[in-house]
Amino acid sequence: MKISGRNQISGKVTSLHKDDIMAKVNLDIGGQNITAVITRDAADDLGINTGDEVKALIKSTSVMLIK
Repeated sequence: MKISGRNQISGKVTSLHKDDIMAKVNLDIGGQNITAVITRDAADDLGINTGDEVKALIKSTSVMLIK
């Protein structure tokens, strides 16, 4: 998949907490941790699980994940 976002950082999912609507995804990025809050549907659609390698897309207003 190609995407226009250039601020992409690879990381490993260290924890994933889902509720009815949202999911909180914690990533280890080279020894640093970042957290992304995405919809549960997005997490389910991406098939994100603890231990997965994903990329964080960093924008000035949000962090998005791709897998």
